[in-house]
Amino acid sequence: MRRLIAKRLAAMAVIILVLTAVMFLLQRISPLDPVHAMLGANASRQALTAERHNLGLDRPVIDQYGRYLDGLARGNLGMSYRTRRPVTTDIGTFLPATAELTFYALALALVLAVLLAFGTTLEWPGARLLRLVLLGGSSAPAFLLSIAGILVFYKQLGWLPASGRTSLANPPTGPTGLLTVDGLLTGQPGVTLDACQHLVLPALAIAIGPAVSIGRVLRSSLASNLRADYVRTARAKGLSEGRLLLRHVTRNSVGAALSMTGLQVGLMFAGVLVIEQVFAWPGLGQYVAQSIPVADFPAIAGVTLLLGAGYVVINTTVDILQAVADPRISV
Repeated sequence: MRRLIAKRLAAMAVIILVLTAVMFLLQRISPLDPVHAMLGANASRQALTAERHNLGLDRPVIDQYGRYLDGLARGNLGMSYRTRRPVTTDIGTFLPATAELTFYALALALVLAVLLAFGTTLEWPGARLLRLVLLGGSSAPAFLLSIAGILVFYKQLGWLPASGRTSLANPPTGPTGLLTVDGLLTGQPGVTLDACQHLVLPALAIAIGPAVSIGRVLRSSLASNLRADYVRTARAKGLSEGRLLLRHVTRNSVGAALSMTGLQVGLMFAGVLVIEQVFAWPGLGQYVAQSIPVADFPAIAGVTLLLGAGYVVINTTVDILQAVADPRISV
């Protein structure tokens, strides 16, 4: 197990290093001059030369890449051309909203996937209807599903809010930055309830597609393991189907579902950035959307590195969890 963990961590470090090299290369071949972007089009040639020297852009490429890695190790992602603030500061402002939405969307996707897999396998009442609804929802693009949800649950029924993260004028700003948690920590359950209401539509729009993919893989694994010899022996001893699934089959079936979950996280990151635009969610998606028109490359690269590193870390964690669920993998 230790050898497997060491290999996965080493591979994770290499992939993140390659990602930083790609982002550095894209910045080098970009037609945008960062010095002009920082000082403006009316800056003098002397000012441009001095700033280029201060930024180290007149040094060899290898030296620049080394300085770039050193800055990343220190948490320096550069200065945003648009906000004139460090990118790390901007990300720290927008990240909690995106992290909260992503966490609840992933949790909802896992719940729906488990309900879909176990419900259809054990033929629970209503399982076919749930499968039909989820399959229908997953066949539509996430942004279209979001618009439909707004029209139905906000415009027609008035059950849920259509945009924003909260409707409160002065929500708590700490200590975690997650409104659903901060509301409880500060003794304001109304804040948590309001945040949950705003989370329902965007989280559901993001979760439906991954839920179907994970649920179908899990259901296939459950169905395959239910035909195994050890299951027939347990069934002959009088165990019910529910106890068979929970005590014997589930652990042997989660490996493929964990792999699919790791793959779906990347799609969820992309979906979050799009859904934030539909729901005016004040997260990294809004930050990137405002940075693209003005070619704010440090901001775009910072968010890309953060999400890319997060995706790699999550998939490494999934690999380790697979080995925990099935020790044969580590062998």
